[in-house]
Amino acid sequence: MTAPHAHASDRKLTNEEINDLRNRVKAFMAFDIYPNEAFFHENHARRTKAGQERMKDLQAKTKAMGMWAPHLPKEAGGMGIGFMPYVYMNEILGRSGIAPLAFGSQAPDSGNAEILFQFGTKDLQDRYMKPLVNGDIWSSYSMTEPAVSGADPTGLQTTATRDGDEWVINGRKWFTSQGEGATFAIAMVATELDQPPHKRFSQIVVPCDTPGFNIVRPVPVMGETDGSHAEVVYDNVRVPLTNVLGESGGGFRIAQKRLGPGRIHHCMRWLGQMQRAFELMVDYSLHREVFGSTLSEKQTVQNWIADSYVEIQASRLLTLDAARKIDTGDEARVEISAIKFFGASILHNVIDRAIQVHGARGVSGDTPLEAMYRNARAARIYDGPDETHRMVVSRRILQSFKAGNGWEFGVGGL
Repeated sequence: MTAPHAHASDRKLTNEEINDLRNRVKAFMAFDIYPNEAFFHENHARRTKAGQERMKDLQAKTKAMGMWAPHLPKEAGGMGIGFMPYVYMNEILGRSGIAPLAFGSQAPDSGNAEILFQFGTKDLQDRYMKPLVNGDIWSSYSMTEPAVSGADPTGLQTTATRDGDEWVINGRKWFTSQGEGATFAIAMVATELDQPPHKRFSQIVVPCDTPGFNIVRPVPVMGETDGSHAEVVYDNVRVPLTNVLGESGGGFRIAQKRLGPGRIHHCMRWLGQMQRAFELMVDYSLHREVFGSTLSEKQTVQNWIADSYVEIQASRLLTLDAARKIDTGDEARVEISAIKFFGASILHNVIDRAIQVHGARGVSGDTPLEAMYRNARAARIYDGPDETHRMVVSRRILQSFKAGNGWEFGVGGL
């Protein structure tokens, strides 16, 4: 198996080049991202004219700096820096919710562009991938269904049947990311009903203006106000057979290519959120006085700082270990599941402590902490609930022991 992000155009960056890239990203965050957060809180970057114009300005700057679409190879219109440099860069982008969009790496567009590049026909790439990568349009990913547990996607019920040279799609989806305003969706649907569960599904590109693609409502989600998760009914939606990605029945293989690295990207962005909350907590504790001394002199607060430091470091090293293993071409199932549920828990813990140190200010809108906290709760559910990932870790370790292989903790590259 080849590394999921290794392409001919990717050049291996030196440590000095990666550090320089990180410093340039940090500077851009300080001068262009953080000062604009309040503006984008009032003006949605994609749903208001003012927000669109301001975001286009930021995107033009990152393009001019050569930092656009860091997740993609040059052939697809990206930076061509490879997987690990993007992981290190993503840790910084994760500190702000608007940064990924400014750098052209916003989910689900980033994952959709990757699988279009890897599995799409030239026609699909010309019509959808190129304008998507350029930032001219946005896309949605349509997998989850209200009647089926997201933890078991083999039960998805939306179908696509062949009729001449077309697919006819019927079913109901929800949490279709960025559904409102998207140009196209990539839908996970059952096409090979006579095959085993993991060979039954395909991923199909569906233009959102196709008759029968009906958005029922934006699903209200805790921590989000833009209605970006749509409930969609597919009512005899007809698209060409050539809109399938890869081969029919290969949907799970494509999903694994997309979701594995995608989970690492989420975990890296969580690190940015943890680190920002940590910095806010420590800085505030140093000057806030309570009962004759600063909070930093209180033992409880000192314990919170120490615990948060250790937990952030543990999360970071686990994440980098999983990322390195993925970069070698390994699926890293255990490592990805481990950091997914562990990282989500630490993300919540660190932000929670930071809010507690800030007191009433922490639950106000005067700091980013209250919004970060609400978003952090969803991290334990999306990309698979914690319970499912714990099950994956334990089952694979038990299988290894049953086979007489034990478990090697040193494997992974640390």
